[in-house]
Amino acid sequence: MAQRPVFLPCKGSDTLVEERMISFLWHKGMSAAQKKKNVAELHRAAADLGIAPVLEVSTKSEEPLGRRLSAFSLKIALRDGRQESLESTFQSSKVFENGGPFTDLLRAEPRDAKRDERLVSSGKLVSFQLEGRSYPLEPKTAFYDWLYLRAVTPHEEYLRRLRRYAAFSDIEFNPERSLNCQARSCATFVVLESQGLVAECARSFERFVEVLTQRRAEVHVPEGGEQLSLFPGSQSEENSQG
Repeated sequence: MAQRPVFLPCKGSDTLVEERMISFLWHKGMSAAQKKKNVAELHRAAADLGIAPVLEVSTKSEEPLGRRLSAFSLKIALRDGRQESLESTFQSSKVFENGGPFTDLLRAEPRDAKRDERLVSSGKLVSFQLEGRSYPLEPKTAFYDWLYLRAVTPHEEYLRRLRRYAAFSDIEFNPERSLNCQARSCATFVVLESQGLVAECARSFERFVEVLTQRRAEVHVPEGGEQLSLFPGSQSEENSQG
C-alpha cells in the first residue's frame, strides 16, 4: 500500500485547496505502464471515498488534458515575447547561495533542466529571479503556482473542461520529498477561475499573494508531521514533477 494526495478545489470555504491523503494499492516498478496502474488505483481508491472524477495532471495521465496540463508540456509566455517550457522556466529561475539563476536552462528540454547537476550542488535555495526581478521563497509554492497560472490562463478551452473534475492528482508527487505540485497548482487555478480572479492573479504576483493571504492555505505533511503554513518558517524547495 502507498499514500498519495489528491487536491480538491474548495470554492466555497476559507481554504483554496484541500489536500486529501489517499491509501491505495501500489504497483512497484518505474515503467510508464506501472505508473499508469498506480494512477488507476489511486483514482479508484479516491472514488471509493466519494472523490470523483479525478484528473491525473502529469505526463502519465491517460487523458490528453492531463498530459497537456503537465509542467513539461505547458508553455509560458515571457514578457519578451518568447514561449518557453513551464518546467524549464521554473528551474532556470532558481537562485542559490553559491550560484544561479542558471538562465541557460530556460531553453533546455524540461527533463534536462530538472536534472541539471547545478540545481543540487549550488547550496541552499534563496530566491527566484525571472524577467529582471526577484521573487521570494515565501509563501511556499506561490512562485511555482503563479507560473502555472500564467501558463494555463490563455487556454480558455481548458477552463470549461476542468470544471467537471472533483480533484486532481500527480502520481509522481510525494509530499515527503517534494513541495511544488502541478496538481495542486491546477486545483488552485480552478478555484481562482470560479471566483473570477485568474486574470488579475496571473498578471500580478503581488495580487496572487494577496489572495493567498486572504485564504487559509496550507501544505500538509503526512505521517505525523505538522501542518505547514505556506507563509511562516522555511522549507527547502524541491523540483516539480513531470
